[in-house]
Amino acid sequence: MTRRKKTRSLADKVQIRTGRRKDFKKWRHENPDQVTSSTRYTQKKRQQRKIQAARKLARQESGEGITIHPERATESPSTERPDPGSSES
Repeated sequence: MTRRKKTRSLADKVQIRTGRRKDFKKWRHENPDQVTSSTRYTQKKRQQRKIQAARKLARQESGEGITIHPERATESPSTERPDPGSSES
């Protein structure tokens, strides 16, 4: 008998359960409480999210600021136009 190659693929898990991929999918669907991600996977994903958030924050801080609606900032409050939806008499 030859030795099997070590792998983290789904195929090995399938053979542990029933030997068929369809059966494993069905079992996984019926038993969600027993199916969890590995700690290595969750730690890796958590680290990736931290790095992604840090990069996003760095991009936001390095970018130049823009003024939104600059024409409103220059107008005085007395010259504001009334809202078209309001009914003034």
